[in-house]
Amino acid sequence: MPVSDDPLARERAHLTSSRAALRAMREDVEALDIKDVTANWVNAVVLGRQIEDRIKALADLSHTPLFFGRLDYLHTTQEGQRFYIGRRHVHDADGDPMVIDWRAPVSQPYYQASKKDPQDVGLRRRFGYTGGELTAYEDEHLSDPEELEQTSRLLQAEIERPRVGPMRDIVATIQPEQDGIVRSDLSGTVCVQGGPGTGKTAVGLHRVAYLLYAHRERLARTGTLVIGPNRSFLHYIEQVLPALGELEVKQATVDDLVGGRVEVRGTDEAATAVVKGDARMAELLRRAVRSHAALPKESLMVVRGSRRWRVPAYELEEIVQELMDRDIRYGAAREALPQRIAHAVLVRMEQAGEAPDDRVQNAVARNTAVKAVVKECWPLVEPAKLVLRLLGDAEFLAEHAEGLFTEDEQKLLLWAKPARSVKTAKWSAADAVLVDEAQDLVERTHSLGHVVLDEAQDLSPMQYRAVGRRCTTGSATILGDLAQGTTPWATASWAEALGHLGKPEAVVEELTAGFRVPREVIAYASRLLPHMSPGLAAVESVRENPGSLDVRHTDALDQDVVAACVETLAHEGSIGLIAADARIAPLAEALTAAGLAYLSPGEETTAESRLTLVPASLAKGLEYDYVVLDEPAAVVDGEPDERTGLRRLYVALTRAVSGLTILHSAPLPHQLEPA
Repeated sequence: MPVSDDPLARERAHLTSSRAALRAMREDVEALDIKDVTANWVNAVVLGRQIEDRIKALADLSHTPLFFGRLDYLHTTQEGQRFYIGRRHVHDADGDPMVIDWRAPVSQPYYQASKKDPQDVGLRRRFGYTGGELTAYEDEHLSDPEELEQTSRLLQAEIERPRVGPMRDIVATIQPEQDGIVRSDLSGTVCVQGGPGTGKTAVGLHRVAYLLYAHRERLARTGTLVIGPNRSFLHYIEQVLPALGELEVKQATVDDLVGGRVEVRGTDEAATAVVKGDARMAELLRRAVRSHAALPKESLMVVRGSRRWRVPAYELEEIVQELMDRDIRYGAAREALPQRIAHAVLVRMEQAGEAPDDRVQNAVARNTAVKAVVKECWPLVEPAKLVLRLLGDAEFLAEHAEGLFTEDEQKLLLWAKPARSVKTAKWSAADAVLVDEAQDLVERTHSLGHVVLDEAQDLSPMQYRAVGRRCTTGSATILGDLAQGTTPWATASWAEALGHLGKPEAVVEELTAGFRVPREVIAYASRLLPHMSPGLAAVESVRENPGSLDVRHTDALDQDVVAACVETLAHEGSIGLIAADARIAPLAEALTAAGLAYLSPGEETTAESRLTLVPASLAKGLEYDYVVLDEPAAVVDGEPDERTGLRRLYVALTRAVSGLTILHSAPLPHQLEPA
């Protein structure tokens, strides 16, 4: 077959060949016969599942480019070699690579190389796609001193491309500062402070994908987890990792993590939730758990056959006191106590000339008299019942809260009407975190290899501790923006948050370059920063989009909001109508009356259904091409205090990636006035 002189035709031919090679790789896996290679049905099931996962990972997504770039090296170990950079590795029938995984070391210069530091790259080529078809390319000759450095038009177009559906990956547009975070080592915890549009969420997800590539066996054993603020957010991001070929990463909210032990049916007032989320609660619970352990009052007599073995009270006291002093988990100490007592009995047996073995020691540990001592000195503690008593028994609470909480704080902690049982109690989300803490005091929580925590600024100290328990022996990627803290207990600093998480040594990276939110919009929203997060640097957006901000006063708010939605739907892309939670119902009626169909957060937008009605409380982490923001003052007034209200408004103002229309009948918050 003759080789075309048209570079674009050659690249299209390589794309066609690569897709065929990927299809062949998938067919090879599908054709595997495991009947004669598995020793038993368990092995067969495990291997079968691994094969199924491999088949899914080799899926060719028609709307997703198989490769997005090319590197032509000059010298060194890659002399004269050409590599196509894509979302996954593809090889031909001979095993030669046709597409290199973006996570491979040889791909890193695609993101890091520059005119100042070409890293032996002669040519970097970017590809442009339309509907999955390769339609354009753009070259940079990094080692050519005569060629001036320019902003990539294809890169900018990809960043600004309208989005419909779930969040997509940014693998083709990762910037050098983002790439450094993505490829940071598994052993270290990284905290990423990033304003709206800086790509912190995508960076965190791509870091998971990179770590799974670089440390697959280790993380396959220990597990990975992505924690988001709510289900709508998790649904929005859930397609990013599968698009990169990673299918095994679990997702959850903090409520999911601590749920299961009690049923959450109640809510707390803000002041109560703040106290329940305070780090001092950990010490309160520790005291309450430890209070159940007590020193023995009498000696122990163990009868075995015709022999009696006596352990005096002072020796039992020494055994119990040593376990108290070691401060190991309550449940572990309770399991160790009968063995320690049994050992003391065995010492007496040996002194009497007997030769007891481990079986005898285990039998003594199960002796009725020994069990009675354990029950007296180290009784069973049920975490949910313990928290139930703390929140319902004023005397028990006061006994353990002395020096920790004031009387007024204790009153906030106590339920107005004590519950009779764990099942009938109206537990709140904050209560569930306390039960989780108590559970860990009794029994160690399983630790994962890596945890990603997004929108971390909104967690309470006790919630940080709950997340930290899930990665005590692993590492974490912490993502957030202090300016977007919209809970009354939102963290004041990352140093404080990382301390509660148990990762004080974490490196804090700051992303200040915005790639999504237009400069005009982010500058308008940044007027709020001095009033709610003084000292925090404003995001510098690289996106020029004149006319992207439109602020309108109206006397017919509902009617004009609907009209603005109709007007905005004339544009390509997704539309978000964001309003204070109390305004959602009347706006829903107005949209329905006008015949405008709308989605709820978490429902996937399509080409036919692009308008989402978003309560301000659920807007965080979501992005829309165009946003219509209803009554900013109502967003602020809907929160328990002004700082939280301004932060909620800041979030709402920064969800737009192409244009923002603000409609208001009440005066705008004075903090939005230019400085």
